[in-house]
Amino acid sequence: MADSRAGTVTFRNNPVTLGGTEIKAGAGAPDFAAVDNGLQAVKLSGNPGKVIVLSSVPSLDTPVCDTETRRFNQEAGALGGGVEVWTISMDLPFAQKRWCGAAGITHVKTLSDFRDHSFAQNYGVLIKDGPLAGLMARAVFVVGKDGKVKHVEYVKEITTEPNYEAALAAARQATAG
Repeated sequence: MADSRAGTVTFRNNPVTLGGTEIKAGAGAPDFAAVDNGLQAVKLSGNPGKVIVLSSVPSLDTPVCDTETRRFNQEAGALGGGVEVWTISMDLPFAQKRWCGAAGITHVKTLSDFRDHSFAQNYGVLIKDGPLAGLMARAVFVVGKDGKVKHVEYVKEITTEPNYEAALAAARQATAG
């Protein structure tokens, strides 16, 4: 299948296959629709002129995803109003809302891709095989005000955290540019 990439990332050192289109820095950011905690559709195209950090995680209810989302929440407050951080998973909106309330998340928007997997497919993070099949791989994308992808990181080992500093630097640079 042309839209599958085997071994791009691993889960506990075992290669997994990702479905969808691989994103490269410099490309136009693909649009997608996901669902917020109020069950409303949110589209990337509905937020023009903003820098958006897209953080893809397997599930907020796992330790690394919890740590990552809390860290981005902490950092997001210092990025200014021109930057939004969106954490996207397959978790249902109800579970995301519960998790955000328990974790005190106020600066990150959590979105669910459970309906049509458009984010997972359009950003090449849909896990096709192994114990996490149907969830999303850990990845971070920074989309500039111009709609171009400024930073891409497909985290090689799903059980590890992303390079926060690289993503945050790209967001700051995209805000200035």
